Amino acid sequence: MKNNQTQRQRSGRCPTHRSHRVPGTNHRPILPDRRILVGDALAELRRLPTDSIDTVVTSPPYFLLRNYGVAGQLGAGASVEHWIAELRAVLTEVGRVLKPEGTLWLNLGDTYSRTPRHGAPAKSLLLGPERLLVGLLADGWRVRNKVVWAKTSAMPSSVGDRLSSRWEPLYLLTRSHRYFFDLDAIREPARSRARPSQGTGGQFQSEAKKPDWAGPGAGSNSGLAKMRAQGLTSHPLGKNPGDVWSLATAGYRSAHFATFPEGLVERPLLATCPERVCRRCGRAWRRANASRRLGSLAVRGELRKSCPCPSRSWQPGLVLDPFMGAGTVGVVAQKLHRRWLGIELNPDFARLAEERIQRTVATGGSR
Repeated sequence: MKNNQTQRQRSGRCPTHRSHRVPGTNHRPILPDRRILVGDALAELRRLPTDSIDTVVTSPPYFLLRNYGVAGQLGAGASVEHWIAELRAVLTEVGRVLKPEGTLWLNLGDTYSRTPRHGAPAKSLLLGPERLLVGLLADGWRVRNKVVWAKTSAMPSSVGDRLSSRWEPLYLLTRSHRYFFDLDAIREPARSRARPSQGTGGQFQSEAKKPDWAGPGAGSNSGLAKMRAQGLTSHPLGKNPGDVWSLATAGYRSAHFATFPEGLVERPLLATCPERVCRRCGRAWRRANASRRLGSLAVRGELRKSCPCPSRSWQPGLVLDPFMGAGTVGVVAQKLHRRWLGIELNPDFARLAEERIQRTVATGGSR
């Protein structure tokens, strides 16, 4: 372990894509962006500077489900424990390169065991994602959400002695207690209409209290009671989209056969990759808490600097995908005017992803 830590401390730069500071300034290191680094995810991550990435959105290779045509590929080991150990090492480096307010969105899939050597009796789910998450908790991560990606166009299955699999988890993890999350950017229109308040202040105060049966981990209804007191049925900007997302599988067809849909990337980027970050210190600009109204419409609060730096110079936030694959994260980042950086082991897949992203730029994506 000591040797690995020493290696991380010494290997933080690479001649091919080293970060560097602007001479004569105190600016943060300049990172490569809008490009794909071809190589092993762990090795390439070790070459990136600490506290440099705003958010990571990725879908690592699932255990024994794909052959990406490269020797030493992740997910091709003898057991699910080996897969977990490899991913924990990669995600340790992800945690290092994330800014303190950064986030990780992790799309994972499970595998059915073929032999006890894989880590479970034959025909049993290996519970790879669950085992990995337990390990990540021990590594200091916080698991904030388990989003259900409900596939509206799942592939049919011929299995006859269990239910077909039609969803995958998308985990939201953080390293810090407080982190950047712009919920207002992903709210959905509320279905119920607002109606005049008909309750008394005492009634709403009573509703906000925890019921007698609530345990110590239960929340209160204070937010709902406050809205009802104002005659509202939801937040003025819309409702929280929740943790069940119904999305079709990706329609993109290429030599890369494991492509997640753009919709699975769009919400994470809108919520956790800032529209603006300070060029000098890297802190995210944040929205004013209060929304304002224009007639009957609610408008999001304006973006404001959150750092004491004298300059108001800014740039878009930076998203990283260490398993870039078909380049979906780069495509969505271009469309949403965010910077992006990818890592891909297979040179052919990297070339296909770059071509796909360039087509997005040519058809109107930001650059």
